Amino acid sequence: MLTEASSTSVPRPEYPRPQFARKDWLNLNGEWDFTFDDEDVGEEEQWYRTDTKGLFSRVIQVPFAFQSKLSGIEDPSFHDVVWYRRTFEVPEGWNGKRIVLHFGAVDYLAKVWVNGQLVAVHEGGHTPFQIDITPSLLKGRNTIILRAEDFSRDVTLPRGKQYWLEQSAAIFYTRTTGIWQSVWLEPLSAVHLSKTMMTPDIDRNEIRLRTFLQGFKSADPLKLRITVSYDGEVIAEDQYMVMNAEQLRTIGLGDFADHGLGRLWSPEHPNLYDIQFQLLRNEEVIDEVASYFGMRKVSIENGKLCLNNRPYFQRLVLDQGYFPDGILTAPTDEELKRDTQLTKEMGFNGVRKHQKTEDPRFLYWCDKLGLLVWSEAANAYEYSEEYVRRFTKEWQEIIERDYNHPCIVTWVPLNESWGVPNVQIDTRQQQHGLAMYHLTKSLDEMRPVVYNDGWEHMTTDLVTIHDYESHQAVLEERYATAESSVNAMPANRKIFVGGASYQGQPILVSEFGGIAFKKSEWEGWGYSGAENEEDFLMKLKAVVDPMFTSPVIQGYCYTQLTDVEQEINGLLTYDRQPKAPLEAIRNIMMHIQ
Repeated sequence: MLTEASSTSVPRPEYPRPQFARKDWLNLNGEWDFTFDDEDVGEEEQWYRTDTKGLFSRVIQVPFAFQSKLSGIEDPSFHDVVWYRRTFEVPEGWNGKRIVLHFGAVDYLAKVWVNGQLVAVHEGGHTPFQIDITPSLLKGRNTIILRAEDFSRDVTLPRGKQYWLEQSAAIFYTRTTGIWQSVWLEPLSAVHLSKTMMTPDIDRNEIRLRTFLQGFKSADPLKLRITVSYDGEVIAEDQYMVMNAEQLRTIGLGDFADHGLGRLWSPEHPNLYDIQFQLLRNEEVIDEVASYFGMRKVSIENGKLCLNNRPYFQRLVLDQGYFPDGILTAPTDEELKRDTQLTKEMGFNGVRKHQKTEDPRFLYWCDKLGLLVWSEAANAYEYSEEYVRRFTKEWQEIIERDYNHPCIVTWVPLNESWGVPNVQIDTRQQQHGLAMYHLTKSLDEMRPVVYNDGWEHMTTDLVTIHDYESHQAVLEERYATAESSVNAMPANRKIFVGGASYQGQPILVSEFGGIAFKKSEWEGWGYSGAENEEDFLMKLKAVVDPMFTSPVIQGYCYTQLTDVEQEINGLLTYDRQPKAPLEAIRNIMMHIQ
């Protein structure tokens, strides 16, 4: 039963979490009552009571932030405290179940009341949270009230590209405050799967599965049945007694050989296995989750960046995930899919998601259609102990949410020394970067980690350089050797700091290009400019060709996929219209002469 999910009148009606999917759910996107609380009096005046509907003077379309056009409000000014109100009834057939309320993301600090009772407080603007609201439910109609508090001017807040001034400028854009990803309900058994961690091992043809149960009691006679299939054919099945809330199981996949890479996952061959988890009590299924995984391996062998044990040149594009009418929220799932398709059509095999933890639906399309993703956090700009606390917690939640996506091949906790602006000389900030590197490695042993994308590295798996030089000859000379690459200072920043030095890691130019080309009425800027389509393609080729002719560069990330607000340095306009024929761009990006 996909209650409300098939209704075209509900914004973003698709199931929000495709890699941990259940059949029964209730979509709570759509109209919510809404109000600003600029004087921050709502809590003191108890606006969370169920009889306060009259205080909510507006209507907003969830999951779009009030700053966006699609929210129905479109107010870009500062309103750091906002309130939402929504009523619902528990669907028939859910009696006896635990009712869990999910929020995909709320920026930045959320408090949730159900029928006047505080049920959750969550900090972090880019990660999901869920609440068992069963004890607070009433028969008939129930009321959810959410208070969201943003900190628009706080530059120690992990905020990404959201500007701390009211009007967008330079590389900074319109803020998002409050709910900006989907909201939904699910009915669950008292004991149920809370998460899984799936780690592929292509060398052994095995998938390692860690399963986690909520509400487990050792006396409960439970079994877990796991079924793995490929293209509709069951290839492995396992069933075992549940002895602990957390269990580890390894399943062999003897269904392919490595000749021609078989069923491995890659951008060229995005092969996915379906996997079903069924929790049983006395042979009755009490919880069922559908998921998928890809068999792929990311490694560094003798200084070579490899995918599935073979050197792999990464052709990435910088993707900021902004939309003209939705800001950080895509208007439709189809538009997330189309961004993925356009990226591939232009010859890229991956994206670097820049200063944004992307909607899981985007990651789903990258998994399904085949696109590498560098997952980068939304950073702060200044350093403080409070920033460290906030960011460390949120980064762990990001890794936990997205661990299972085969498309994610690199973790990027820090970018261009944002949040650690004095990392060159400040040992505390250097240690914070090292802590984030090692924390990430402690949570995920299968993906490379970038210490600080762009420059000022210490311990890092990849050496990444940001370089907006527009002259081909300069780029060719700069990246002629590993020594000349790591000793260059294209942004007048050292590539290594704190006594660190180059240790033979793969070198990638992870930002470059940024050629401005005005193709619509939209005004803006770029790092260099083009006069017309012919000039644009010529200048594009001039900066991309050195990435291929260099004997040391193992990948690049071109800036950028689309124009964004006041920037017109995209390959596509802000409304996703190509600035040159896709085939012409593809030939350049793939170095097809």
